[in-house]
Amino acid sequence: MLNLPIAMLKAFFSLIIIFQELTLAITSPLAGETLRGQVEIQGRTDIPNFASAELAFTFSEIASDPAATWFTIQAFPQPTFDSALTVWDTTTVTDGDYDLRLRVYLQDGSFQDVIVSGIKIRNYTPDPTAVPSETPTALPSFSQFNSNPAPSSSSEEAPPVLSFPTSTPLPSNPASITSASILSIFGKSALVILGIFFVLSLLLRLRKNT
Repeated sequence: MLNLPIAMLKAFFSLIIIFQELTLAITSPLAGETLRGQVEIQGRTDIPNFASAELAFTFSEIASDPAATWFTIQAFPQPTFDSALTVWDTTTVTDGDYDLRLRVYLQDGSFQDVIVSGIKIRNYTPDPTAVPSETPTALPSFSQFNSNPAPSSSSEEAPPVLSFPTSTPLPSNPASITSASILSIFGKSALVILGIFFVLSLLLRLRKNT
């Protein structure tokens, strides 16, 4: 009686393994993964009635649109089982978020898809780095500067009186000319000129009389 449940369990696990082997899948990369440079795409396309397969990508924001354009990465004429499908050079793609699609065309004309969403290509966009929070520096209190306590009023000394040196006046320059001396020289010169004119006029009269 115990052999029957064991046999049923074996059959159940066998069906699970067969179902997994016949499932179309992309095993790498995973949804939301960040890609850079050369990336190996892994998956399996070994399903019944396999005709051909195609690996393609498009922008995530338009992936749900039936009219969205999918860009082919690699086409496969033969089925593969859980192995490397191709190597994708992500440096030829603009940084952004993309969906990756593996489509298998069947012999009856239908097809099956598996899509990995939200793949992030970041070849030229730097990773955001966390900025460490700055610890505020405590300002020193006034008591730290005033290390000596203030003296009491009884012992408080009067502040010192600052004295500044007085300037000594320079001796007078003997060669300097004052306004009084200029007026005196001018007056004397005028008297001399008047005296000269008086003498000349007197000589001219004497000549005329003789």
